[in-house]
Amino acid sequence: MSASREKKSRQELNSTGWTDPKTAREAQQRKEERRSSILYGVIAAAFVLVAITVVVWKSNIIQKTATAATIDGQKYTAAEVNFHYQNVYRNFINNNYDLLSYGLLSLNPNASLSSQTISDGDAAMLGLESDAEGQTWKDYFADQALNQMAAVQSVLQTAKDEGFAYPSSVQENYDADMESLRAAASASGVSVDRYLQANLGSTMTEKVYGQRLMATLQYEAYATAQEESLVYSDADLEEAYKANQNTYDRVNYEYVTIPGTADSTTDAEGNTVEPTAEEATAAMDAAQAKAEEILAAYEGGESLESLADPDNGITYSHLETAAYSNTPVLEWAFNDARREGDADVIENSSSYTVALFHSKSRFEYNTVDIRHVLIRPEETTLSSEDEGYQADVDAKRADAKATAEALYAQWKSGGATEDSFADLARENSADGNAAEGGIYTEVYQGQMVPTFNDWCFDDSRTPGDSGIVETDYGYHIMYFVGQNAPYWQVQVRNNLMNTAMDEWYETFTLDHTITKSDSGMKYVG
Repeated sequence: MSASREKKSRQELNSTGWTDPKTAREAQQRKEERRSSILYGVIAAAFVLVAITVVVWKSNIIQKTATAATIDGQKYTAAEVNFHYQNVYRNFINNNYDLLSYGLLSLNPNASLSSQTISDGDAAMLGLESDAEGQTWKDYFADQALNQMAAVQSVLQTAKDEGFAYPSSVQENYDADMESLRAAASASGVSVDRYLQANLGSTMTEKVYGQRLMATLQYEAYATAQEESLVYSDADLEEAYKANQNTYDRVNYEYVTIPGTADSTTDAEGNTVEPTAEEATAAMDAAQAKAEEILAAYEGGESLESLADPDNGITYSHLETAAYSNTPVLEWAFNDARREGDADVIENSSSYTVALFHSKSRFEYNTVDIRHVLIRPEETTLSSEDEGYQADVDAKRADAKATAEALYAQWKSGGATEDSFADLARENSADGNAAEGGIYTEVYQGQMVPTFNDWCFDDSRTPGDSGIVETDYGYHIMYFVGQNAPYWQVQVRNNLMNTAMDEWYETFTLDHTITKSDSGMKYVG
């Protein structure tokens, strides 16, 4: 897809109120793809979700010990590189889901990555260096994986030189992840090695996976310690907010969109005839006239919503927390001159908008801290087409509910303190944060699934409240710790930390000598 076509696609999406991910998520995306893509959880979680299909490994063919790359004299096998390659790739797919869904990237995850190249539009969309254009996606992910490995290697050496003491959670998380891996393999009826090979490539083994998992956990522990050393005062946060208000503010506005495109026609031979320049201009003039008519009717006392005409393409929307993007209507809405009740006609590339401004504000509400214990229903072994499938699913959910109720009653009868709840989570929760006592801090509205979210942000909620909530994941025994910082402060602080941590991460990716070996790299990916 060309850059001009991508721009047009974004403009069309923006006219519907969709936020351009290139604008809204660029900083977050850069952080996730470089530093936080090392998070082991994406790979670990994939193992318990991906079903075994076909295992292609043959011990007499694949050279599992072949050197694939050398980083500052340290040799790495194809399996070791593949651990990070798959991590980088899967994080990329997750982080860029919106772009892929809207066709704004040329990458096809279902086709060979070695036969697909990065287009100029891809590079522009992702903010990549110009030399990335023409590179295959496989080579791109391989380079990112090797840079990631260089950073891990450098960080672990620094931690060793400093005598850094790793927290006990490193070993605890390692043990839990390896146990989950073994359980998933057992449930699939195959060995751990064969399970890994089906998910991470033919060279992977339990030993190699465990070694890279431990290295990644240690890296994360050191990085977390670095991040936790960053402290920002309220004055720091206010200053950073004022320096970039459009990033954090949201606007509440209504708008009606009037299309201004001329219809194509068909000639006598059945060929499509695109509108002439004069016809296109006339269509925009008509849209402007209609927009002026709608604005006058609104100023005369009618509501914008009542003036919409969906049958003729004139649509109405009301966005209460619209994020900034460089579209004409949002440039207008975010202008500091805006006052409540302002209304105007705004020209777009192929339409007109009648906009009504209500307010602009940042997220002042308080985030919350909660603990929970997830009781996940046992998976059914039946297919959805099997007789008794739904009854089996319902029975397993009923069992999970009964377990949650019994554990909740047990906790309530034993003093019902936060500390005892944390112990309950460590011993019983199926969530990934069980080792941390089921804690979630600075939870913001909309972060969790609806019923979970609604319980957390119930206006009557007070510290020490508890209960059971049902979601698609199972049954959650809940404990409300209390309110935390306003969400706008959390956003600003996170961005400051991300910038600082990106700079910290970059120091570990510089001045490395990385050499690829074709004989080993051919087994990567």
